[in-house]
Amino acid sequence: PGLSYTWLFNNNTLDLQEDSRRFVSQATGNLYLAKVEPWDVGNYTCAVSSAQARRQVWGPPTALTLRGDGVMGEYEPKIEVRFPESTYAAKGSSVRLECFALGK
Repeated sequence: PGLSYTWLFNNNTLDLQEDSRRFVSQATGNLYLAKVEPWDVGNYTCAVSSAQARRQVWGPPTALTLRGDGVMGEYEPKIEVRFPESTYAAKGSSVRLECFALGK
């Protein structure tokens, strides 16, 4: 609780105010990019901050490169479902089960 996630692109904070292709989940910290374009190529770095701890830390940069052949390689169409063996919930609480699809 109390964590805030920000992403940097080539050492500049990503401005996602009016960007319908990119989204940062404040629940997980994940950065989602839809319909990757050539100008998305570069280094992405996640920064996590805690106002309560008055601290911010950065992860290592991750390079995004564009494949010239348009082939997804190991990421050919597939659907992944990640669920724990058991999920417990208290009556009246919320539960999130995640399903992830990737491919072209």
